[in-house]
Amino acid sequence: MREIINFSVQDIKPNRDAILKNRGTPPSTESLEKVDTLLKVAMDLFYTLAVPVGIVSEVSISEFEVIYCGEGQNEKTTPVDEIFRRADNLALFAVTLGEKVSQKINELFKLKEFALGCILDSIASEGTEKAGDITENYFFKYLIKDGKATASTRILRYSPGYCGWHISGQKKLFEFLHPEDIGISLGDSFLMHPLKSISGVMIAGQKEIHYFKDNFPFCRQCSKHTCRERIRSL
Repeated sequence: MREIINFSVQDIKPNRDAILKNRGTPPSTESLEKVDTLLKVAMDLFYTLAVPVGIVSEVSISEFEVIYCGEGQNEKTTPVDEIFRRADNLALFAVTLGEKVSQKINELFKLKEFALGCILDSIASEGTEKAGDITENYFFKYLIKDGKATASTRILRYSPGYCGWHISGQKKLFEFLHPEDIGISLGDSFLMHPLKSISGVMIAGQKEIHYFKDNFPFCRQCSKHTCRERIRSL
């Protein structure tokens, strides 16, 4: 299975609290009127500029082992290395909002419209994550329809650059998945263009395979530990 997914912008609209949390500003610290005015302007820009699209491709455990090894720069022991070997099914994915949103964010910062630029950036980041969530659900429905999963199956996504999977892992991932088919390219530093894009692997299996303690050496360098929230959501 290899498919391109077109999303509705309305489907990836983040809520107000998620936007402010991403921005790092508690809702109570700013004038509600000012915040809501900026949110409306930024959301209008988001609806006008975002062109969300994704790609997903099923991959075997043996194929992903080659992809995961990448350029040989992963940490010695990582959660992903332990989890994917216990998976029932795997799929590579990439999603993007397109170039126009990123261009507008850069333009706002150059014009010193920092508040609006920050909020649009937060909206775009949350929207990209929501597109990732929809892609997970798309893969889950495919597995159910194909008889490869049950109601107890749980899917989480993991990306190069996190949890000890070196960012250079993008190279092998791109060679297999070809996200250029939806307008995503990879720079020399392994960053994606457009910037509002995410990629990685979706790992499907019983929820227990995703449980791990955040006590790896690299976990001390992580400021958010969002893996805890994702695991709890299972």
